[in-house]
Amino acid sequence: MRPIVLDLDGSVDTLERAVVVPLAHWCDDLRFACSQRRLRAFGERMRELLPNEAGTVFTGSGDFHHLSVPLIERIAAQRGPLEVVVFDNHPDNMRFVFGVHCGSWVHDVAALPNVLHVHVVGITSSDIGPMHAWENRLRPLRRGRLTYWSIGARTGWARALGMGSAFRNFDDAHALLQAFQAEMAQRDTPIYLSIDKDVLSPEDARTNWDQGCMREDDLHAAIRDLRGRIVGSDITGEVSVARYAHWWKRALSALDRQPSIPGAELRAWQAQQHAVNRRLLRTIDTARRA
Repeated sequence: MRPIVLDLDGSVDTLERAVVVPLAHWCDDLRFACSQRRLRAFGERMRELLPNEAGTVFTGSGDFHHLSVPLIERIAAQRGPLEVVVFDNHPDNMRFVFGVHCGSWVHDVAALPNVLHVHVVGITSSDIGPMHAWENRLRPLRRGRLTYWSIGARTGWARALGMGSAFRNFDDAHALLQAFQAEMAQRDTPIYLSIDKDVLSPEDARTNWDQGCMREDDLHAAIRDLRGRIVGSDITGEVSVARYAHWWKRALSALDRQPSIPGAELRAWQAQQHAVNRRLLRTIDTARRA
């Protein structure tokens, strides 16, 4: 199946056989955050534009990770009940009262009727530590719809609240991935795979968000372990310069302390990202379910 590039910010380089959907006119409205109504409108547009048998979808900057919601909803409606595996350095399950943003969307996915469970794998962010505990949406964690798989996180507060089974914390990425593989091997449920490359070490792919420690080879191995079960996938985490048209997005971005991108290094970072994209696409295509 041909990969799909949702060209919102011009950050995804040429991919062989890709279908490129020009969407620059949606960029300002969707980037970083948007209303639920706007996201639904985008989802309706995707149902019109995307082929039924679409390959991996590339959405550009990690500022657009919430676009996974309509993509997952679409595949779940086509394929029936499935699990969602998200490789990400952040839980993306934080409170946000103004709609949905790139750090809150997992809560919406966990509530979809055909989504059995969501696994967020590779978290090293302090977002799940005690200082930010109140920001996490606890309902999907309490209801057994969401599991955090983290490395070196401070999650004792969750055990104190009786949610220890939803927080799987490990000393290193190798131990995490071994346990995750063993967990996933217990069933054969179809899987939607979503990758934010900020889960990777900066040695493998530089992004403009704080990053995890997973190495690219480990990520490929984890994808191969899901062979025959992947029914849909998306990749985000490209590097692009954000120029927010809305003042409130500029304010929220500043609060999130997104690292700036050195102008002289931008092209090198993007070239590194493009090479990672091509390798990930080959691995996913090999592991995809027929």
